[in-house]
Amino acid sequence: MRNNIPATSTVLNALLRADFTTQWRNRRSVVLVFLVPLIILMSWKGLVDKLGGAFVLSICITIGLTAIGLMGYTNSIARDRDKGIFQRLRVAPLSTWTIMVSRLTVQVVMILALIIAVFIVGFYVDKISLTPAGYVFGFTMGLVGSAVYLGLGQMIAGLIKNPETVNATTRLVYFAFIMIGMFGELGMLGTEVQTIVRWSPFGSVKRIVSDSLQPAHWTIQSTQALLATIGYAFVFSLLGIKWFRWNTK
Repeated sequence: MRNNIPATSTVLNALLRADFTTQWRNRRSVVLVFLVPLIILMSWKGLVDKLGGAFVLSICITIGLTAIGLMGYTNSIARDRDKGIFQRLRVAPLSTWTIMVSRLTVQVVMILALIIAVFIVGFYVDKISLTPAGYVFGFTMGLVGSAVYLGLGQMIAGLIKNPETVNATTRLVYFAFIMIGMFGELGMLGTEVQTIVRWSPFGSVKRIVSDSLQPAHWTIQSTQALLATIGYAFVFSLLGIKWFRWNTK
């Protein structure tokens, strides 16, 4: 009897085409996700000389990663789960891991596009120039940092089933990360809050991105921040996978 189950590569290609098509149709929301870090980058042009180009770029990249992981990825999987899309896909002859790999691939492409956009705007508007090693290392640490927010988004979607509640929660967390993280990092909320922020998910990601943009400035504290980032990503992802349900029942 002939096996009618399609090859994994065929299934994954079909899912990728569908997910990229959906992302293109929702391009207005993608533009909004990109606008926030780019607007901050352009508005902070006068602070480049005071804070340093790497600091400004890292803040904007970290904010962008937060937006993609929380506002983009989390809300999309919560919405599709509520519509029953995941449940219908699960009865098809395909492995469940291909569904999430396809979704995550789309997010990784968005993350790469965001980092490129920040680098371009930083170069042409803020006149921030890095070494080739800084750009490459920055890309790498940006991808590592994105795992924290994708994992956090997965955890929120696993913990909360109602898509409207998921949307409200991600907005609240996103706002808290931006306001407390950004102002706390600058020391405007006191030294105690600044210390907490530096070792929070926001601060750890910001630290490894900032120091990777200047490889010569990488220190033992940078390595500790990298280990903290990996730890956050592992815990969030583990809980997100454990708690996630393919339907809202």
